[in-house]
Amino acid sequence: MSEAVRQRDVRAGRLDADTYEELFSDLHPPLDRHEAHVEADRCYFCYDAPCMTACPTSIDIPMFIREISTDNPIGAAKTIFDQNIFGGMCARVCPTETLCEEVCVREIAEGKPVKIGQLQRYATDRAMAEERQFYERAASTGKRVAVVGAGPAGLACAHRLAMKGHDVDVFEAREKAGGLNEFGIAAYKTPDGFAQAEVDYITAVGGIEVHYGKQLGRDIALAGLAADYDAVFLGMGLAGVNALGNADTDAEGSIDAVSWIGELRQAGDVASIPVGRRVVVIGGGMTAVDAAVQAKALGADEVTICYRGPKERMKASEFEQELAKIRGVTVRYNMSPKQMIATDGAVSGMVFERDGETVEIACDEVMKAIGQAFAPDALNGSAEAISLSGGRIGVDEEGRTSMPMVWAGGDCADAGDDLTVTAVAQGRDAAESIHQALVAS
Repeated sequence: MSEAVRQRDVRAGRLDADTYEELFSDLHPPLDRHEAHVEADRCYFCYDAPCMTACPTSIDIPMFIREISTDNPIGAAKTIFDQNIFGGMCARVCPTETLCEEVCVREIAEGKPVKIGQLQRYATDRAMAEERQFYERAASTGKRVAVVGAGPAGLACAHRLAMKGHDVDVFEAREKAGGLNEFGIAAYKTPDGFAQAEVDYITAVGGIEVHYGKQLGRDIALAGLAADYDAVFLGMGLAGVNALGNADTDAEGSIDAVSWIGELRQAGDVASIPVGRRVVVIGGGMTAVDAAVQAKALGADEVTICYRGPKERMKASEFEQELAKIRGVTVRYNMSPKQMIATDGAVSGMVFERDGETVEIACDEVMKAIGQAFAPDALNGSAEAISLSGGRIGVDEEGRTSMPMVWAGGDCADAGDDLTVTAVAQGRDAAESIHQALVAS
């Protein structure tokens, strides 16, 4: 082992088992019945409901909170699932502090909003625990739809289409469904295998068959799907990874944050995942925070998030930024990456420019969380039939692409803000549009 690698000090099992359990435990422990009722009673049940307007899936928030307050959590769950079949996951990972809770009248008047996200989790968890299914498949229409990608957009689309009696084949590149819900979100946000439990709950409606290890452009082709199926929905997310340009290197210790988070999520034991002693995370979104907080939780001595812009431009919410700091992560702003330093083929530092000055941070791992990119090669010869917009698939307000009977939604489409809840809304709305087109054909 070279001196540089020894200096990197990247290893697993830095902490004891109890510490891992504490640091990777549920970020927001669920409310019990009494806590849920107390919180529900804080809601004013506003007639114009700004919280509902702020929700990308337009859940009737006052209604489901009222149902909780009258001790009807199952009814509340149905109100939620009617609009958002991923209501359980969104209750855990949605940035409610910048959506529904930010416009809550209690927040504006008192600086303390109703805990909408936690109430949503209370209701949806109850329904899922009791295996209460609210939807039955309509009579078969004889129509077949191909959905590419088993993430939030794809499964939301598949569920709504299956409800309406269409047969849906979902093609997923990985060996597990869930998309970023399964592979790209911090383990402490969705512990105890919740992502897969939610997939099972959603597909239990019937009429949905998931085919694993089927990647668009490698194993299946869009032209073939369009010929074999009555309609196609593209929800494969973003396969490409943005690079640091001249500041990047292939040195050992230069890591893609999304891939690293996925590896951590799939580990049977988090203690088995090695981490450096001094880690730099480059980026300003929730992925950067998720990577940084988990690197610290694995036992890194120093973890620093370096964001190229000012604090107010950081995509991670104020809550996420504060969470990182509380968990021992240093957050530095206006840090523009200039050079990754490597010694004997291993990362040993990062050089940044900040306010015209050069700043060097010694580190043994650099995690890049600077976003993902759409890989148009996946369209495999059909790119000329589908117009791109902003480097992604161009769609109209219903999710239609420029290719007949092909829709798209989620991160691969140029129509949202890369949030789980937005992807769900786009998949659901595209399904309604697909249904109308199939009925008319």
